Amino acid sequence: MKSAVLFSGGKDSVMALNYAINNGDDVKYLLSIKSQNDESYMFHVPNIHLTDLQAEAIGIPIIEVKTAGVKEEELEDLKEGFKQLKSLGIEAIYTGALFSTYQKSRIERLADEIGIEAISPYWHKDPKEYMDLVIDYGFKVIISGVFADGLDESWLGRLIDEEAMAELEKISEKTYLHLAFEGGEAETLVIDGPIFKKRIEILDADIDWHVDNGTYNITDARLIDKE
Repeated sequence: MKSAVLFSGGKDSVMALNYAINNGDDVKYLLSIKSQNDESYMFHVPNIHLTDLQAEAIGIPIIEVKTAGVKEEELEDLKEGFKQLKSLGIEAIYTGALFSTYQKSRIERLADEIGIEAISPYWHKDPKEYMDLVIDYGFKVIISGVFADGLDESWLGRLIDEEAMAELEKISEKTYLHLAFEGGEAETLVIDGPIFKKRIEILDADIDWHVDNGTYNITDARLIDKE
């Protein structure tokens, strides 16, 4: 099946891509929606500019669609992206939706209108099992934004490994943090993994912190060969 992946560069869209590849799909394109609004209801924002570099590292062409990020209106921009995919012969779009009915329902409605199938392979997967799977696959995921109680500035830029997960579980016991960050508690960026032909090296980044939330903004990065 000729498919594409709605791609933000975070752990969930990369996991959806990994699933599609392992499922035997012919993944032709990544579709990246680049929002100008940091408060977008639909789309991942931190470090979205790095999706180009990630696509190059993975070796799959990327299609970019810009949006002002206005609630509900941004769906029209997504619809245009779906139309473009349909015109290129794409039959299905994979998404990294886990628990957000708001996002999943709108993606499915638009896909149905255009005539392509929407697939969310990890929908309602247990958060702990899911995060363990991310680590077990070998994906290198860093935290690029934190927006929840219990997550302070020290988490920005941190790699999510087994040690980090143990700490997140303890935080979750106190604050009910969603371990997969599905409620917008944190944003992530994948810099390496089994489907990456090259890995991303971060050369420079700025931390933008505001009392109890902040982002890790990468200003310079490059691809390097994997050993």
